[in-house]
Amino acid sequence: MSSHDESKGPEGYDQPAVEAWIAEHVDGLTPPLQWTRLEGGHSNLTYRLDDADGRSAVIRRPPQGVLLPKAHDMSREWSLISALGPTAVPVPPALAFCESPDITGAWFYVMGLVNGRPLYSAAHTEEWVPEECRVKLAHSFVDVLAELHAVDPDEVGLGTLGKRDSYVARQLRTWYRSWTASVEPAQLDDARAHDLQRYFLEHLPDQGPARVVHGDYGLHNCLVGPDSTIAAVVDWEISTLGDPLADLAYAMNQWMPATDTMPSGSGGATAAPGFPSRESLLERYAERTGRDLSHLDYYVGFNRWKSAAIVHGVYARYMEGKKSTEGVNLPEMRQRIVRTLDLAEEAVNRL
Repeated sequence: MSSHDESKGPEGYDQPAVEAWIAEHVDGLTPPLQWTRLEGGHSNLTYRLDDADGRSAVIRRPPQGVLLPKAHDMSREWSLISALGPTAVPVPPALAFCESPDITGAWFYVMGLVNGRPLYSAAHTEEWVPEECRVKLAHSFVDVLAELHAVDPDEVGLGTLGKRDSYVARQLRTWYRSWTASVEPAQLDDARAHDLQRYFLEHLPDQGPARVVHGDYGLHNCLVGPDSTIAAVVDWEISTLGDPLADLAYAMNQWMPATDTMPSGSGGATAAPGFPSRESLLERYAERTGRDLSHLDYYVGFNRWKSAAIVHGVYARYMEGKKSTEGVNLPEMRQRIVRTLDLAEEAVNRL
């Protein structure tokens, strides 16, 4: 938790100015408002707002301090939930967006409150989703992704969300640069990181028409409703146009194939009993979308390789002393990089 003293009002918000703005721009919400901090959401400052008439909404802005140009991009999230609102993809209702930094020092937006919970762990699943409803939840999870990948970005005004071509090739270059830059500070290199990058570039599949990809689709970024289906997908800030199969392979990271050597049992949301197999979910996606998944292991391998590069970069910053290592198990992190490359290699060998 941050050390912010909530008695001074909500962190990052000029409460009187924001409430005055809401009174003018958000129908159906009448200040004064009660503010309750919501956890999760990539350190963006997210609060639940309740008015005296029992009506509720959610407000979200970036964290305070200096930000990377594309990190915590509120306008991107806003454009996505606005554009996807009328489609079959469940998103929170888009209520109002403020791009005047004069109000509270940053862009922010207000969206409808959705009755649902993100699932971060097996314990969350066991608390919120009855075991006999977990197949239903898994099917809803895959169906929503299929619906997202069915949206034509041009038809909903998202045609300029990102570059359309070679999503995977761009990511391969970005994360390979990160790997090579991190080798020295991390004091860790692995020949497979280089070999796999070359392999993925030489075997790039044809992307097909660009679709909106969420980029971090998982039960931690969905609000699961009381009926055990996906009530809304949230956290769209790294969403772009790209290859839906890369998005699918990433989403399937939560569902380990029976043959996988990695004990994913780190207590993820799908480690709870009662979920269907990964294979059956892929079959369902293929049936719903008509996409050919025979080369999905390419994308699985690519996602594992990318995950290894991401963790490698974080590990390098710890090793350089740029991040506090308090409570961080560095040997375990180092092992995770190697183990994730093992998985990338296994996926490629299955091809």
